[in-house]
Amino acid sequence: MKRETIFLKLAVFLIGTPVLALCIFGLPWIAKDAAESGSELAYFLYGILIVMYISAIPFFVTLYQAFRLLSYIDKNKAFSELSVRALRNIKFCALTISVLYLISMPFFFLIGEIDDAPGVIVIGMVLTFAPMVIAVFAAILQKLLKDAIDIKNDNDLTI
Repeated sequence: MKRETIFLKLAVFLIGTPVLALCIFGLPWIAKDAAESGSELAYFLYGILIVMYISAIPFFVTLYQAFRLLSYIDKNKAFSELSVRALRNIKFCALTISVLYLISMPFFFLIGEIDDAPGVIVIGMVLTFAPMVIAVFAAILQKLLKDAIDIKNDNDLTI
């Protein structure tokens, strides 16, 4: 393996570790704390927690696709249809996460209204638009890579 990709693969694991810990330890603790409080805020919080659990699935699929993309780079297959497919999957997963949090925005708004904390709405907006930025970036990389592959194939056919 190449030294650069080892660092990036380690970074992929380090990104996934806190999210996995949050899913295993953090979110159940928040749900338990909300249930014990008995306020009407708890019901809206459950909606957000459900979306967080559901969005963890495409998040880990995205990390897996990034790991595969790095493996293709190791094998000198960076300019292949496999890499384009991995970027397409990353794009769709990021869009899925963004749509999930967009759907949950009413919960963020209601929690912000009940708790009188407008910062909660900003958090919801960040959780909605950050994956959108990743999806746009992946789409641009996918298009550039596809064009590079087409140019490479045209040059391979030219004598």
